[in-house]
Amino acid sequence: MLGIAVIVLLIVWLKLHPFLALMLGAGVLAVAAGLPYTDAFVSFTEGLGTTVAGVGILIALGAIIGKLLIESGGADQIVDSVLARTPVQRLPWAIAFAAFIIGIPLFFEVGVVLLVPVVMLVARRSKVSMITVGIPALAGLSALHGLVPPHPGPLIAIDALGADLGLTLGLGLLVAIPTVAISGPLLAKPMARWVPLDPPTEILGAGEREEGAKRPSFAVALTVVLMPVVLMLARTLAETVGFQDSGVGQVLDFVGTPLVALLITALASLVLLGSAQGRTRSQISKLVDSSFAPIASILLIVGAGGGFKETLVDSGVGDVIAGGLADAPISPLLAAWLVAVLIRVATGSATVATITAAGIVAPLAEGLSPTHVALMVLAIGAGSVFLSHVNDAGFWLVKEYFKMTVGQTFKTWSLMECVLSVTALIVVLLLSLVI
Repeated sequence: MLGIAVIVLLIVWLKLHPFLALMLGAGVLAVAAGLPYTDAFVSFTEGLGTTVAGVGILIALGAIIGKLLIESGGADQIVDSVLARTPVQRLPWAIAFAAFIIGIPLFFEVGVVLLVPVVMLVARRSKVSMITVGIPALAGLSALHGLVPPHPGPLIAIDALGADLGLTLGLGLLVAIPTVAISGPLLAKPMARWVPLDPPTEILGAGEREEGAKRPSFAVALTVVLMPVVLMLARTLAETVGFQDSGVGQVLDFVGTPLVALLITALASLVLLGSAQGRTRSQISKLVDSSFAPIASILLIVGAGGGFKETLVDSGVGDVIAGGLADAPISPLLAAWLVAVLIRVATGSATVATITAAGIVAPLAEGLSPTHVALMVLAIGAGSVFLSHVNDAGFWLVKEYFKMTVGQTFKTWSLMECVLSVTALIVVLLLSLVI
């Protein structure tokens, strides 16, 4: 536990960047486990390289797709199309649905920046509280961020536990639906009474969007969003039904491989959201280039997390901790959730919580069925979003965008994250009883 304690200390008290904290924590862990100090970072560098080679490429491809969705107006088109067909009383559900859809390929922070101006506009036009329409949007984005690949957290846990990506994706979407419904539109109704916020008078970020630009149709934008989901689920379906050895099955197995599915989608987005919208090849190339800068920090943290996980495995510390958890009179899924919760509350980072928890509980996944390994990934993801508070950048992002006090942010955003996390865990545990 010394390495984990060092990470928490460095991030929480010294405010060190998670990349450096994970690296130093891995070194301390290796030495404490009895490895010579000259070999303290051998496992770390191996794990970092393996993680970036696998998960890092998927994150980069996802960033390209997200960038083109935003710059082309495709994400806006999805949101506007959903809202245009919705009566006022159904707006919270429509906002949650829109956030659910665009949350599949977009990182949480990007989704927040994209949706907040829409939420403000809807609140002002409909004369409803920001909480009424804002909480459903945040719930949709947060649930997808924690539960569904190709987001970094689920990808890291899938890699660490050896879970099937397509199966985890399908189960993640299944878990996310009731989770978003309960922690979003249903919870927003009483929250709006607890924390009354008047409709905004100014629309933050509304003037930053390109006026008059040609947008892709709703069908085109939705096709890009759902393409990797469909390809990966088709591969899983072929394996489940048992025709993966046929000609069609082999094709589905290839195109449904996560790397290939996201590569196909990224290339399709260059055409559908780039050249088809009148952009030149040079402009598209610049958009792709600009999509990488925002994920540099994420890639480093993810890579360092992979290095820390590898150190846990090679030093045998992970087996010791997992052995203690295995002997505890609780479900492995609940144990995985609790570990992620503790690290999330201590560090404030969902990614660090996922990385560390996945490394600790990976031995518990051995011997479990593929379905239950996937559910363990989702349990970790659910725990990683529990109780966002003052040590989480997302807490301050939401506070500033919604113009709330710290107390109001705790009563809304922080509470919503707790309800979301617990609801997702309950759904995961219920699924584990029937599948």
